[in-house]
Amino acid sequence: MIILKPMNQEEFKHYISFAIEDYAKDKIASGNWSEDEAIELSKKSFNQLLPKDEQTENNHLFSIFHNDILVGMIWIAQKDPTKPHEGFIYDFMIYEQYQGQGYAKKAMNEIETIAKGLGVNKIGLHVFGQNKIARGLYEKMGYEITNITMAKTI
Repeated sequence: MIILKPMNQEEFKHYISFAIEDYAKDKIASGNWSEDEAIELSKKSFNQLLPKDEQTENNHLFSIFHNDILVGMIWIAQKDPTKPHEGFIYDFMIYEQYQGQGYAKKAMNEIETIAKGLGVNKIGLHVFGQNKIARGLYEKMGYEITNITMAKTI
């Protein structure tokens, strides 16, 4: 059984230190940022989005548990106050040792239930093009492509 619990301060500190580095790596891999600037830009992005850490209004950060074992996290926000019925998943991860065991699909189902309880009836998300596993999951879950950005190094 998968349970989503609001992230506590200790879990948030662990999450944010990993997330800043992970996001920087993804932005480098996608060609958006250089290695020299990536960590600073990542820190800036998280500080803007979560100025009050896990207590930031309209942001809901959850730890994902399976039988009391922390297997991942998910962060959904109502990012536009003029559209509170629209949510956006800013981050979602199942820790590497727990991947491939069906936790991601179950967690996505749970976050949809939570989102409905918040009055959200539409959820968006971003996935890096190189993350084919996540793209496959989201497509299986009924998420549709709304934008595609492409680039070529010449």
